[in-house]
Amino acid sequence: MNAPSDKPSSLDLKGYWPKRHRRSLTVPRTTLAANLSVAALRYGDAPAIHSLGRTLSWREFAAEADAFAGWLQQAGIARGDRVLIYMQNSAQWLIASFGAMRADAVVVPVSPMNRADELHHYLKDSGARFAVCAQELAPALLDAAKGTALEQVVAATYSDYVPADSPFNLPDWLRSSRVAVAGCVPWRDAIDAGHAPRAPQATPEDLCLLPYTSGSTGLPKGCMHTSATFMHNVAGLALWHGITAGDPCLGVAPMYHVSGLTHSIHVPVYAGACIVLVPRWERRLVAQLIEHYRVVHASMAPTAVIDLLADPDLARRDLSSLRRIGSGGSRMPDEVWKRLNDRMGIPYIEAYGMTEAAATTHNNPADRPKRQCLGITWFDSESCVIDPETLVPRAVGEPGEIVMRGPQMFKGYWNRPEDTAAAWVTLAGREWYRSGDIGYVDEEGYFFMTDRLKRMINASGFKVWPAEVESALYAHPDVLEACVVGVSDAYRGETVKALLVLRDGARASFDAEAFAGWARERMAAYKVPRIIEAVEALPKSQVGKILWREVQDRENARG
Repeated sequence: MNAPSDKPSSLDLKGYWPKRHRRSLTVPRTTLAANLSVAALRYGDAPAIHSLGRTLSWREFAAEADAFAGWLQQAGIARGDRVLIYMQNSAQWLIASFGAMRADAVVVPVSPMNRADELHHYLKDSGARFAVCAQELAPALLDAAKGTALEQVVAATYSDYVPADSPFNLPDWLRSSRVAVAGCVPWRDAIDAGHAPRAPQATPEDLCLLPYTSGSTGLPKGCMHTSATFMHNVAGLALWHGITAGDPCLGVAPMYHVSGLTHSIHVPVYAGACIVLVPRWERRLVAQLIEHYRVVHASMAPTAVIDLLADPDLARRDLSSLRRIGSGGSRMPDEVWKRLNDRMGIPYIEAYGMTEAAATTHNNPADRPKRQCLGITWFDSESCVIDPETLVPRAVGEPGEIVMRGPQMFKGYWNRPEDTAAAWVTLAGREWYRSGDIGYVDEEGYFFMTDRLKRMINASGFKVWPAEVESALYAHPDVLEACVVGVSDAYRGETVKALLVLRDGARASFDAEAFAGWARERMAAYKVPRIIEAVEALPKSQVGKILWREVQDRENARG
C-alpha cells in the first residue's frame, strides 16, 4: 500500500535534531582496548573503578588488564579466539574484558543467570577456548563445557576487590573468601604471574565482542561486533549524555547485556569517567552508592526505577547529583515517569536499539524528550517505517515495521549466514535492518512502538523468545504441547506465561510451582514462566501448527 500523497514518506523525513550536536560524529579509528590505554595515559592515578569501598586508578586498571592479556597469550590464546565471561558486574569483569581485547581476542559476555544447558550452547556455538567466571559458578561452567572447545577456566572471587571494611551493606556472596576450584586457575594467580602482552595486532575492523541475542525460532545467535561498530555508539552516547572525565557513572546495567556493555563499561572508559560498580540490583545499595560517590549518570531499566522509587528510605538519601537517568528496552509507564521527574527533577530519557545495533539506533534528546517514545534517529543513522509485506515506505503517522541502517550495525550473526541475510532488506538501493517492531514516526521525527512483528516478550527489558522457552519446556516428561505468550504485568511490563497440554494422567497431579522450579534449573530466571496453566487443548492450524497468535490475542483480551 502506497503512502497517502498528503503526508510525507517516513523515508524522506528529517525531523527534529538538537542544535548542540552535529548530525555526524567524528569517531576515533582505534580499538576499544586502546580506550583504556588512552585513559590510563591521560588520567593516571585518578579513580577509574569504585568497587564497593576499594578504588582502582586508571593506571592500576590498565596494568591488571595488561597482566591478564599477557597471561592469556602465554596460555596459548590466538588473535580472534573467544573468551567467555560469566559473572556479575565486578572489577574482574572489567579487567577480564579489556585484557581479552588487549590480547586481540573476542569477548563473549554471558548472563550469570544462565544454566548448564544454556551455557553449553554459548560455549559450543562460539567455540570459546578460554573462560572467566565467578568461583561459585565454576561447577556449572565446567559441567557445561563437556564436548566443547573450552580449555582453560579462570575462577574469580568477588572479595578480592571488595574490602573487608566496606562501608556498604553487602550480601555474603560478595564477601566470600577465595577457595580452590578443581580444574580452574585462580584469578590472582593469572594476574600476579605478571606476563607482559605482545604489541596489539587487532584493528578497528576486527571482531572484538560477540554478545548473544535470542532468536525468534530457537537458540541464541551471536552478534558480531567490531571496535568500529561499537565505538560509534560509545562516542555518541558519551556526547549525547554529556559524560566527561571524572564523572561518576553507575555501573548497574548488567555487563553481559548490550546496555551494560555500553553504559556500564565502554562509555565511561572512553570518556575517562569513573565506574561505580553495582554487582547486582539492590535498591538500597544503589541509593547508597549514588549518594556516596555523587553519581551523575545511570542507565536503569523502568523496573529498576520503579523499585528504587518504592524504597521507603529513599527520602533520606541525597540523590541530587544525578543529572541523567535513562535506558532502552522497555517502555517507562507514564505515572512512573512523572514520579521520577517530581522526585529528582530530571526526565527519564528513553532510547531504542538492540544487540545487533550496539544498543542504540534512536534516543530522546535530554532537552526535548517525549514520553513512551523511542526517540529520534541516532547519529549518522537512518530509520523509516515500511509495510512489512510490500516493503513500501509508510507515511508519517502510519504504522509499519521500523527499519534502520548506520555504522553501529553488527557484521552479521556468528556462523549463521542465512539468518544474517534474512535480517536485512533492500530499500532505495540500500540495505536496512528489519527490527521486527511495529510503530510509526510523527511529524518531528520521533518514533513510537505499538506492536511487534516478531514473536517476542519484553520482561523487565530482557528479551524472551517464546520458541526458545517452549523448546526447553518440551524436555519435561509430562509436557505434550506448550505455547508461551506474554501477558501484561504492572511491574515487569510483560511477564512470561506458559500454557501446557499434559500427557494422559499427568494433569491430576500437576504442580505449577514444582514445574516452575524444574524450569529454573534449566533456563535464566527472567525466561522462567511466572504463570503456568494446564489446558485441555491448544488451537491449531489445519496442518497441526499451534496458533500462538490466537493464544496471544486471547490473553491480550483478558487484559
